[in-house]
Amino acid sequence: MSEDEKLLKEAKKLPWEDRLLHKNWKVRNDANIDLTALWDSITDPKDPRIRQLGHFFKKTIADSNAAVQDKALDALIAYLKAADADVGRYAKEVCDAIVAKCLTGRPKTVEKVQMVFMLWVELEAVDAFLDSMEKAIKNKAAKAVVPAIDVMFQALSEFGSKIVPPKRILKMLPELFDHQDQNVRASSKGLTLELCRWIGKEPVKSILFEKMRETMKKELVAELANVKGAGKPTRKIRSEQDKETEKEVGFEASGSGPSEESAAETPQDIDEYELVDPIDILTLLEKSGFWKGVKATKWSERKDAVAELTKLASTKRIAPGDFTEICRTLKKLINDVNIAVAVEAVQAIGNLALGLRNHFSASSRFLLPVLLEKLKEKKPTMAEALTNTLQAIHKAGCVTLADIVEDVKVAVKNKVPLVRSLTLNWVTHCIDTSKKAVILKVHKDYVPICMECLSDGTPEVREAAFSVLAAIAKLVGMRPLEKSLDKLDEVRKKKLSEMIGDSVSGAPTVAGSGGTSKECLNDGTPEVREAAFSVLAAIAKLVGMRPLEKSLDKLDEVRKKKLSEMIGDSVSGAPTVAGSGGTSTEALDGGFIRKSAASTLGGKKPVTAAPAAKKAGPVKMTAGKKAIGPSQNKQVEFEDVEPAEMTLEEIVSRLGSLIQEDTITRLKSTTWKERLEEIISFKEKVESLQELDQSIEIIIRLLCVVPGWSEKNVQVQQQVIEVVSHIASTATKFPKICVVLCIGGICERVADIKTRAQAMKCLTTFSEVVGPGFVFERMFKIMKEHKNPKVLSEGLLWMVSAVEDFGVTHLKLKDVINFCKDTGLQSSAVATRNATIKLIGVLHKFVGPNIKAFLSDVKPALLSALEGECEKNPFEGAAAAPKKTVKASDSIASASGGGLPREDISGKITPALLKGFESSDWKIRLESIEAVNKIVEEANKHIQPTGTVELFRALRGRLYDSNKNLIMATLSSISALASAMGPAIEKSSKGILSDIVKCIGDNKKHMRECTLATLDSWVAVTHLEKMVPHIAASLTDAKLGAEGRKDLFDWLSKQLAGLADFPDAIQLLRPVSIAMTDKSADVRKAAEVCFRDIVRVCGPETVMKNVRDTQGPALAIVLERLKLHGVNPETFGTGQTGKTSSKSGKSNVNRAKPGSRPVSPTPEMEKRKDGKPGEPRAAVRRSVMENGSDIAEQSGEVSQFSPGGIIGPIGWYEALDYIANGSPEQSIEGMKAVYNELTKAIDKPEGILIDDLVTDADRLVACLSTMFAKTFDFSVMSASSRFCKYVLNTLMQAFQIKRLAHAVKERTLENLIRELFLWFLDERIPRMDDGSKILKASNSLILKILEKAERTSSFVVLISLLSPPSNTSFATRNMKFLDLVVKCLIKITKILESTINEVDIDRILQSIHVYLQELGVEEIKRRAGADDMPLRMVKTVLHELVKLNGTAIKGHLSMVPTDMEPQPIILAYIDLNLQMLDGARIMTPTGRAGQTNWGD
Repeated sequence: MSEDEKLLKEAKKLPWEDRLLHKNWKVRNDANIDLTALWDSITDPKDPRIRQLGHFFKKTIADSNAAVQDKALDALIAYLKAADADVGRYAKEVCDAIVAKCLTGRPKTVEKVQMVFMLWVELEAVDAFLDSMEKAIKNKAAKAVVPAIDVMFQALSEFGSKIVPPKRILKMLPELFDHQDQNVRASSKGLTLELCRWIGKEPVKSILFEKMRETMKKELVAELANVKGAGKPTRKIRSEQDKETEKEVGFEASGSGPSEESAAETPQDIDEYELVDPIDILTLLEKSGFWKGVKATKWSERKDAVAELTKLASTKRIAPGDFTEICRTLKKLINDVNIAVAVEAVQAIGNLALGLRNHFSASSRFLLPVLLEKLKEKKPTMAEALTNTLQAIHKAGCVTLADIVEDVKVAVKNKVPLVRSLTLNWVTHCIDTSKKAVILKVHKDYVPICMECLSDGTPEVREAAFSVLAAIAKLVGMRPLEKSLDKLDEVRKKKLSEMIGDSVSGAPTVAGSGGTSKECLNDGTPEVREAAFSVLAAIAKLVGMRPLEKSLDKLDEVRKKKLSEMIGDSVSGAPTVAGSGGTSTEALDGGFIRKSAASTLGGKKPVTAAPAAKKAGPVKMTAGKKAIGPSQNKQVEFEDVEPAEMTLEEIVSRLGSLIQEDTITRLKSTTWKERLEEIISFKEKVESLQELDQSIEIIIRLLCVVPGWSEKNVQVQQQVIEVVSHIASTATKFPKICVVLCIGGICERVADIKTRAQAMKCLTTFSEVVGPGFVFERMFKIMKEHKNPKVLSEGLLWMVSAVEDFGVTHLKLKDVINFCKDTGLQSSAVATRNATIKLIGVLHKFVGPNIKAFLSDVKPALLSALEGECEKNPFEGAAAAPKKTVKASDSIASASGGGLPREDISGKITPALLKGFESSDWKIRLESIEAVNKIVEEANKHIQPTGTVELFRALRGRLYDSNKNLIMATLSSISALASAMGPAIEKSSKGILSDIVKCIGDNKKHMRECTLATLDSWVAVTHLEKMVPHIAASLTDAKLGAEGRKDLFDWLSKQLAGLADFPDAIQLLRPVSIAMTDKSADVRKAAEVCFRDIVRVCGPETVMKNVRDTQGPALAIVLERLKLHGVNPETFGTGQTGKTSSKSGKSNVNRAKPGSRPVSPTPEMEKRKDGKPGEPRAAVRRSVMENGSDIAEQSGEVSQFSPGGIIGPIGWYEALDYIANGSPEQSIEGMKAVYNELTKAIDKPEGILIDDLVTDADRLVACLSTMFAKTFDFSVMSASSRFCKYVLNTLMQAFQIKRLAHAVKERTLENLIRELFLWFLDERIPRMDDGSKILKASNSLILKILEKAERTSSFVVLISLLSPPSNTSFATRNMKFLDLVVKCLIKITKILESTINEVDIDRILQSIHVYLQELGVEEIKRRAGADDMPLRMVKTVLHELVKLNGTAIKGHLSMVPTDMEPQPIILAYIDLNLQMLDGARIMTPTGRAGQTNWGD
């Protein structure tokens, strides 16, 4: 053994760290090889070694020895394949080390580096990858920069712009354009072209061209001409790769229509606005002297100031800010006496709208009335500026058609006709640039406006109104206008109809174009025919061949051939960049294909490096290890099935010695007997051949030419077919191209009764060797176009037998059904229709009654015949096994394993649809629900789960709709979705079942029936065991009324009746046993039936083992029922339990305090089951501990009270219901439960429990505040303060938690404080026992509320309580009450300086404004003379706000209508305070220079 071998052997005993960092390079090299083997052996991405050893790579890949570095990169690649996204923590340091040490290495090293970077992107470490690329492109060595650009190019090309953000790449490109190395510049151009594929040419031009040299710009413009087509991701990130197989299956099932293909080819809708960084123009505007300029007396200075704003606002994206004062200034300048200044102001508004978009919405609505009024200006410059600005406001999304209805109504009544006509022209533009869904919502508002304007005295206004109506009709059709048209006279009606007809039919549809162009193909003028050919070719280029297929069928062969050639040229004209760029596929051996950005220039294919070397050994495909390429499936080599032309001479030359010289002559003989003898001889020779595989195609080609499929003699035809059948059945692999060569002739032979048997047998043989799916697909094309109806009818009959033989597993069912509907059932031949009906009937045998959903649009007469055929072929399911098998390994298989295809509806679930579910208008909500039903119907009630999670979330919200009819409609939609989606609904719906079951608690019978129907649909597609936990939880909910529980038990009994064994039903035991003691006889009866079913499907022994969770009377009933089933409770230890309980009870009596009543604790008492709100089954459950006195009364101290004595077995929501609606004793029980939950939340303020409590905080406080009247009345009547203590302490506990206090709404807080003040002043309280302590506790609670409640709400509520009463007899408006309010205001105003950042100044100023306006000027003067305390307090609050904000206080008047007449009173007080504070020099200098006036 050599020294090196000894060293390596000893080194293997060292820890990994010592080996990887050893001073001997051979040891390090060996360690990296072993490490690679280790990663290859790991199959679990959560293996702890992945985390333990990951940090070594930053050192190993920086090794000074090139060989060791290569092995380290191999180890890193294996590591990244074995790991998951969790290793992203090491991405930054590893990527930085690679950039520093590896990019300038050998070509193989650089290739591995690029592979590593791609794996990091796959593991979602995109930010770390791009950070390292920013460093790499700054490398001084050009050979390090080019690989960095190439890997960015490849990452973008393969993963797409959703994973690799284009914005960051766009920022890197400008400095690369000016690089001194031409290779870097070329690569940067290639990367730019790739960006154009993903985000479009125009955004790239507008962002990059201004930063580019003219030479580079010209070169890039020339290259952009080659960019055709859009980018499409070819590789997925690791987290999505698990879903890839499922998605591919779904795609295969749904078929790939031309709409999907064209959708994939369209560029991604990426807004240029999102690609640029916002610019803060407010700071720049301050420095430019804008505020001084707009107030100048010279018009030129005002114009220059506004022009500066226009220039700054012309940037593509403006940073949001406070533009209120700017808009007020512009509003004033629109009416400037100088037209140039006014025009500049209007243009500035347009630029601000485009730059700010939705951040400019409020300002746009503020300025819109002035802009519309200004349309009366006749100067062309002003008219153009106004038109452009109004269009920009709508284009930027600042206003919608719904927002401007009222402004338009005002404008069309303006006395100036120009305003009316131009306003309507603007509305026309808005409609033309809006989506159909928007117009459907608003057309009812605009049609009446336009109908009124049709009677206007000015022709221009009438024309504009006609244009609006025509625009509406163009988008939504004539129906919305029908009623309105009836009211018009004939002249107007005729003109409107003509305009609407022009607008709707102005642009010919594809179908219309195809029809018109087809007619022109028969024109007598050659130029017209050529033009018609060009039109059809252009249509095919845009939308594909499918819209033209029916039209092409009616053409003769000459025209059809010429049209096909032109269409072929137009469709496949110039190679797209997508095609030239290549796809990022993984080589069959798992190698990495490197792509160069520069290689795409000039429309060339990228030069790819040789695949990286791969170690020997089997390829592992485990859950933990992901493939590098876009797919983990085995790569299939696709076969070219379209045969090329080949002459007889070429065929004979390739056959060689297989045939004799006179064979061709005899096969072409005019004497049929010679042909027959020769074909028999040829058949015998073929049958004797041992090696056919090499000559299959050439022999088939010979038979297709001589004697050929046009052979007239039947016997010769039969022999030819038998030869073909023999070759197909005996060949090792029969090429699909041979099937294509023969199938046209075979289909014609099927139509002939003399050759039908042989031809059908041949088709069956073809199906065995290449799969029936391929044979069906080729036959569809032939049968559609063939003129002989027998070809269609007999072909369909063969398909019937093929389905019987092979089943439907290998068929594309969507294509088969569509062919039956579009061709078979539409045929005028009775035999064809009957054959089609038979085919659908045999399909029903394999796929079941769901096939009828695909036939809903069939004529009624045919539909009844189809139903009769389906009855003859009942659904057999798994029993309908195929009789024959398919030999081909790559035959087409249905994605659903022989089931009906499901359609992907994710594209139809638009944001607009989801938004409609949340609309305040119930009609829009109903339209959204109906839209879902329509989508399901259009998908033939078979849909994929893809993209439906958000839809179910929206539907869940509608299950709590205030409109009961909408809830029932929602239930019907969910039922339809369940039936259409199948078992996948459970995963997509995310627990919506619990919300569905709650609907059965409604008192309306129809609602309960809808809920049960939905449950029926649900259980039909999922398993009952998955539904039981949700149902069991709902049965324990107190909100589920007696009728609901009874119906649910009946439904459960119905489901269990059909089951022999169902262990999961034991989960229902506890709710059923409790229901057996229900006060409702119907519930008890239904529960008894259900209990018997549970015992039957679970077994009495299982029920007995689980009965210990049941207590009280329910336990006795259960044990008694079990005795009827022959179960002895003593056998299962129930007697022992009784003894233990007895002893425990005795012990409890001995320990009880005097006066308390002894109880026997149960196991439930000793094991307290605490839960949190929102979890009904785990909600606050505690034992009933009936103590004679509670802690509050024993201690005598309210502050030490803890209502933990009597806690009934109630949940959080039950507790709230008891507090709100129960008797005094029930309310106390509810408050005890609430108090305990609040105590636990205080102990863990950041826990999950607090999050659930926050959602119900407002409801809790509202319940408690509404209790005050009955609480104190009850307490005063009973002369006991016990009830009061519970209320006060529960409230005190709630307001201990700041998050809960902040969650209380303003109205609830106002009611609570008012009630507290009223009862604090009640003269009866001191007469109660512990009355003084009650007052003290009330005072403490008020202080706690002021401390913890949301500060703005406190100010608003207290100022509101000072407002003058609407009813003078209202008792709350006495001075003592107002004094309390003033004291509270003083307390929170004193600390206003330290809490100023916590309050919403705008909201407080609004409340002060409301208070002052309600008083009025005269009342304020009267009170000021009387030294009124409430008024003085409000003035004090306002004074403090002005002192703390200075002149900036004017920027907080967004909620005060400053432009009302007369001016709001608050403005005068603010001015007065500013003057006083300025004179005293104590004002906080936070105001902005120039804002000393109120503005417009």
